[in-house]
Amino acid sequence: MENLIVAYVGIAIMIGLSGIGSAYGVTITGNAAIGALKKTDKFGNFLVLTALPGTQGLYGFAGYFMFQSIFSVLTPEITAMQAAAVFGSGLAMGIVGLLSAIRQGQVCANGIVAIGQGHDVFGKTLIFAVFPELYAIVALAGVFLMGSAL
Repeated sequence: MENLIVAYVGIAIMIGLSGIGSAYGVTITGNAAIGALKKTDKFGNFLVLTALPGTQGLYGFAGYFMFQSIFSVLTPEITAMQAAAVFGSGLAMGIVGLLSAIRQGQVCANGIVAIGQGHDVFGKTLIFAVFPELYAIVALAGVFLMGSAL
C-alpha cells in the first residue's frame, strides 16, 4: 500500500506542477493581451497565443491516464520499483511542465506586445513558442517510455 501512495504522490506532482505552470503561463499572456487590446483589436491572435501555455497542464493529465489506462500499474500490488518509476516520471513531467509553461507564456506575451505595437509577428511568435512546448512533449514521451518499461 505504501508503494501505491508513493506512486500517487508522483502523479499528484505531475498534474499539480504542470497545471500550476499552465495557470501562470496563461495569466502572463492574458495580462499582455489585455494591455495590447487597448491599442489594437487582434483578439483572435491574442486568444491563440494566450491559450498555448495551457497545454502543459493537459500533458500532466495525459501522463496520469497513461499510467492508469495504458500501463495499469496503479494497483495495490504495485512494486517499489514501479512506484519509484511513477514518482520519478511524475516529478520530471511536473517540473518540465511547470517551467516550459511559464517560459512559453513569456514568449507569447512578448509576441502579443509586439502585435499590439503594430508589428506582424503572429506566425513568428507561434514558431518561437513551439520550442518550450517541445520540452514538455519530450517529458511526456519520457513518461511513456518509463511506463512502458514497467
